[in-house]
Amino acid sequence: MGTRVDGRLLRGERTRNAVLDAAVALATEAGLSGLSLGQLADRLGVSKSGLFAHWRSKEELQLATVERASEHFIEHIVVPALRAPRGVRRLWAMHEYKLAYERGAVLPGGCFFTNAQFEYDTRPGPIRDRLADALAQWMATLVRLSREAIDSGELRPEVSPQQLAFDVNAASAAVVYQARLLPAAEAFALARGGVLHRLRALCTDPDLLPED
Repeated sequence: MGTRVDGRLLRGERTRNAVLDAAVALATEAGLSGLSLGQLADRLGVSKSGLFAHWRSKEELQLATVERASEHFIEHIVVPALRAPRGVRRLWAMHEYKLAYERGAVLPGGCFFTNAQFEYDTRPGPIRDRLADALAQWMATLVRLSREAIDSGELRPEVSPQQLAFDVNAASAAVVYQARLLPAAEAFALARGGVLHRLRALCTDPDLLPED
């Protein structure tokens, strides 16, 4: 016999996710530290007391927002990029999908994690710890993909996986603030072209990657 799912639970989960989606977007505008139950209630046009059923404090809401942003990141960047062939093309796909997500106007203030990590880099506590963990996981993913590309023979053996991961991440982080202060099209073109040209220069077969 199949397991029956309470429709109320499904509706509750959908509502919770919808609220957190709004919180992720709002945090890229007002900052994660500025996110509060009252501010979120005003944005959604609901009562603040209704949100207390899900989160009892501002910090609980902020941590839940980080987790929801992580789900978005995996869904829109990591999962599709991992469908690319193993090696340098998968590393390039990860960069391409991250830039596409940042440019796609899904979030009004750009990448949630880049913004929040700048905001909390000197603020000790559980939120900073969770953001630091997210950055460590992302860097580990880029290092792993770089190493796989080296092991497969698609990148030259003298390439440093750690240095390459740093360079790829630096380009996608810089575009978040530069695209908001200077012409966005130019910033995204530079972030894409800089990483592409670096990978092609390190690649044993540049034809694996686009020319531009």
